[in-house]
Amino acid sequence: MTTHGTRADALTDALLDRFLGELRALAPVAVWAHGSLAGGDYQQGRSDLDMIAVLKGPIGPGTAWKVASLHARLRTDPLAPLLHGSYLSETTTDDPARRHLTWAHSHLFRRTVTPVTRRELHTFGRVLYGEVPGELLPTVSDRQLTDSVVREQRDFWRPAVDKARLWTRDVWVDLGLVTFARATMTLRDGSLISKREALDLLPGLGAPVEVVEDIARRRYGQERRPVAEGWRERRGELTRGYLGDAIDGLVTAYT
Repeated sequence: MTTHGTRADALTDALLDRFLGELRALAPVAVWAHGSLAGGDYQQGRSDLDMIAVLKGPIGPGTAWKVASLHARLRTDPLAPLLHGSYLSETTTDDPARRHLTWAHSHLFRRTVTPVTRRELHTFGRVLYGEVPGELLPTVSDRQLTDSVVREQRDFWRPAVDKARLWTRDVWVDLGLVTFARATMTLRDGSLISKREALDLLPGLGAPVEVVEDIARRRYGQERRPVAEGWRERRGELTRGYLGDAIDGLVTAYT
């Protein structure tokens, strides 16, 4: 198996080659990358490696064991913790509500391949092996995309804003703000923007500038600054204070 598309950094290429080689035993029909690796905003060692594999046969317990073993064999690679994959069969690609076998965060579980991910795959998915997304995945209507984005903001992110303990962690601040900006643009005109573009957009949406600068420095900056005492708590308060009203306004406007 060989990769196709734009070249990533050497360590990433090496892991993708190993991953594709391990997948031979599962007889894939197609393997695709989405997210940052496909969208041109990939940062080696920081960004996740988001994969979709479509397999020929049904995905039962035996396949689940093979998937877990595959990822276990890759665990010595320094980028392996960032490699996430969902595994579909040819007969289970149609339903966006269906939960598929997924490896992420070092364990197996089931989750959906959302309309946003499906639209990404159709728009700029990177084909690593086999068929293109358009041959196997139904297209996503604008209504499906809008409903999915509103639902995620309303049902996942808005309740999370009220849980103060979460927002002292980098990942919640980063994803909460970036996902909101990306949701805003998707709802406005159907566009799918990168995380970098989302960060550039956030100040104009009223997000706290010092928090946006903190995210950009950690994601794209070369220097590692010490964290000032009390900053994580203050950053969390600023983020929650902004996102609560912002999400409420977005959901109201598009419901």
